[in-house]
Amino acid sequence: MTEENQTVVTQFILLGLPIPPEHQHLFYALFLSMYLTTVLGNLIIIILIHLDSHLHTPMYLFLSNLSFSDLCFSSVTMPKLLQNMQSQVPSIPYAGCLAQLYFYLYFADLESFLLVAMAYDRYVAICFPLHYMSIMSPRLCVSLVLLSWVLTTFHAMLHTLLVARLSFCEDNVIPHFFCDISPLLKLSCSDTHINELVIFVMGGLVIVIPFLLIVVSYARVVTSILKVPSVRGIHKVFSTCGSHLSVVSLFYGTIIGLYLCPTANNTTVKETVMAMMYTVVTPMLNPFIYSLRNRDMKGALARVLCKKKITFCL
Repeated sequence: MTEENQTVVTQFILLGLPIPPEHQHLFYALFLSMYLTTVLGNLIIIILIHLDSHLHTPMYLFLSNLSFSDLCFSSVTMPKLLQNMQSQVPSIPYAGCLAQLYFYLYFADLESFLLVAMAYDRYVAICFPLHYMSIMSPRLCVSLVLLSWVLTTFHAMLHTLLVARLSFCEDNVIPHFFCDISPLLKLSCSDTHINELVIFVMGGLVIVIPFLLIVVSYARVVTSILKVPSVRGIHKVFSTCGSHLSVVSLFYGTIIGLYLCPTANNTTVKETVMAMMYTVVTPMLNPFIYSLRNRDMKGALARVLCKKKITFCL
């Protein structure tokens, strides 16, 4: 392979989703509505937490960061997908592809760490309610948020730099709707063993360990509540922990299946659908699961609207 052939690729073609042409407009409207729902739902959460002093607590500090992460995570892939669905040549520049890969990894990792912080917050609140304020001090909460942002920077940069050192020859067609790391490795004509090793090792640290910590936290919460059984307590376990764990399982399950436990029968369509689940569906569901069903958030929304109404009348 000559050096000239290794530097041919200046852009990639994103094949997008395997949608028949006659259904293209229908799916475009569906994805646009899903994206707008994600943006609107997460923006409402961020604004309410900022405006209402009753929500200036550790739980809602983590939640506001999670909502911002969800908003950005979805925005990394969805606008480009929607643009390409209307384009005759669904392409992305080489530099744009690397940038998309970096921010995709960044906000996916950030979501993972913030979910752990939120699970720990609920564990302390339910298992140690009398010591909650002393344990979840403002200093600890801010430190957890800052640590999440910093760690994700290094992890995303590591994978992006490892992909940037690879050579891409004449084949520049990515059978995906965004620049994911797996199809880029398959497309490269360089040795990708180091990349695959780093994915496996770092994946265990960034994906598997956080997932196990979340499961352990919620298991302790369930055990603590069931020690003093009551209809209200059991209802709280299944309505809150059940819905949270379902979204966590969807997020981590698809990621672990795609990157850490890939199977030979994983087709391109299957991988694309799995990626759609955690990049589009999960950020859209999180506002409903974590906030819009929450009594505190409903109260905050009522107070903000009432205050705006009084101000308008005056």
